Amino acid sequence: MMAKYRMVRTEFWKNPIVMEEMTPEDKYFYLYLLTNPQTTQIGIYRITKKQMAFDLGYSIESVYSLMDRFTLHHKLIRYNPETRELAIKNWGKDNLDKGGKPVMDCIISELKDVEDQSLIRYVSESIHKQEIRSLYESFCKQEEIFFGKEMVDQDENNTYIDSECEEFDDTLLYHHTIRGQKEKEKQKEKQQQAFYPNIENNLDIENPLQSNQKTEDVKEIVEFWDANGFGFSNVNVKQQLLSWLDDSSFLQPKEIILKAMNIACANNKRKQNYIVGILKNWENESLLTVEEIDSYCEFQKPVLKSRQLSESVPPGRAIPSGFTLDLTAGEE
Repeated sequence: MMAKYRMVRTEFWKNPIVMEEMTPEDKYFYLYLLTNPQTTQIGIYRITKKQMAFDLGYSIESVYSLMDRFTLHHKLIRYNPETRELAIKNWGKDNLDKGGKPVMDCIISELKDVEDQSLIRYVSESIHKQEIRSLYESFCKQEEIFFGKEMVDQDENNTYIDSECEEFDDTLLYHHTIRGQKEKEKQKEKQQQAFYPNIENNLDIENPLQSNQKTEDVKEIVEFWDANGFGFSNVNVKQQLLSWLDDSSFLQPKEIILKAMNIACANNKRKQNYIVGILKNWENESLLTVEEIDSYCEFQKPVLKSRQLSESVPPGRAIPSGFTLDLTAGEE
């Protein structure tokens, strides 16, 4: 088996972003992103934040903070929390300057495995060698055929942030970096500012009561999400859930969303797709208020119980029909 290695050029240390903007932690983290065992030839690879924390000896929260800085501030990576795929913006410029059949075969093989193909376009923009860049772009064209150009462009402008709350490991919380606690506070403040939408720009200015109510509804749902372990920095997922406030047929959207979230907590299924599944079922059943949902659930309980009783097997042996018990049998 051939040894696997990654090249880091000396120009790395002359990069203005590295020299002037990055903290020592940032430099260490960037080197890790470029050289960790999950890296590939194409600059796109699968990795979880839990794995990063384990490899680096950092807390999960510190990794969240570093990922946010590299995505939003330095703008050197993109991360898709759904597929767990990470893309490095300048990978092509530093690592894809040589062609040849073995290299091209390896690139083709790895590009085929990429689920989020918008990441392919993201990396391709920094590739100077035309032969390799054209290969990346051929995969981008396939994506446009399947999903449409407008949707691809929208995905490219989207920033993925996710908490991976289902993978949270408390044993890693004891490993803190020097900046860990400060960054945690900054991250929390930043996420709150970034997430709470500017309602005045989205609602009718002539109806301030509606605007204030919408703000309160959003705040209540977000606070419930953050307080019940759904994942604090899961911004995109929160926004998708909040879209049900406007895009559903529910007459009490906030109350119904909170009810679905309570059910998710009760069943230990703290995921957005589980909540959405509940909401879709209710909407398909035309249950548009909390009272209708409660009545429907109460009606279903006796039906389920009677079904269970009818399906249960009675104990002992079954008595044939037509059998009569004669207590005097055998007596003279």
